[in-house]
Amino acid sequence: MKPPKLAICNFIEEVLRLKRFALANGFAGVDWTFRADDLPATPLEESRLAGKIAQLHPLEVRYHLAFEAVDLGDAVDSRAEYAMTVFRRACALVARLDGRFMTIHLGLGRASTVGLSWERTLGALADLVRYGKSLGVTVCLENLAWGWSSRPELFEKLIRKSRAGVTLDIGHARVCPSVETQRYAFEDFVAPHPETVVNAHIYHEERDDRHLPPDSLDDLRQRLDILSGLPCDWWVLELREEQALLATLEVVRAYWNGGSHRQSPSDLATIL
Repeated sequence: MKPPKLAICNFIEEVLRLKRFALANGFAGVDWTFRADDLPATPLEESRLAGKIAQLHPLEVRYHLAFEAVDLGDAVDSRAEYAMTVFRRACALVARLDGRFMTIHLGLGRASTVGLSWERTLGALADLVRYGKSLGVTVCLENLAWGWSSRPELFEKLIRKSRAGVTLDIGHARVCPSVETQRYAFEDFVAPHPETVVNAHIYHEERDDRHLPPDSLDDLRQRLDILSGLPCDWWVLELREEQALLATLEVVRAYWNGGSHRQSPSDLATIL
């Protein structure tokens, strides 16, 4: 089985230094994160951003929208309308940057789902997915460590009813209540829709809002076994400290160099 493309976050502000770091360490891409206030507000700002992205060539670039408290399913009409405007604007920007994949979240930055509407979320997510498709952009939903997307049974409904792609965050999946209480297993985030997983975020686990690297291959092996049997070819080592990132890279490379540990397609079909 062919190894996936490995990508890093845009954790180094100076874009040419980011590119040099990526190429020097064998990465094939950059997962470029936008905050809501990062979006260019003028044509000049967009032109400058496009220039930065162009400097990353030949690295592939995909996009990750970390918009806290900007929710498509907000129960307040004006806030939901604003959220859709922001996400559509971001989607159109990604298309103009020749991006093909955009990851979003539901409930990011909230302590609970109070103030969110499930039905509105479903409808708005499906609308955004259709809008992205019209622009050639696949809108992907990431599973979080809490909330609706942290529950495999609800995540499945969100993906099935919206037709969104999946960004599988293996660190979030490990610490979510559904898995920690053993009501569900990690593979339950994958089993209903393996063909829709197009991005993965790789690190050990999230604790106190920090992404922690694995101590050894044993920390990741079982989850990578599942992931390596999927059509997903984009693994983002989602750590923003150089030492932790390189430690995780070493573990991921050890995994692929020891191919006997990976699941065969027939084994994976049995698991899923």
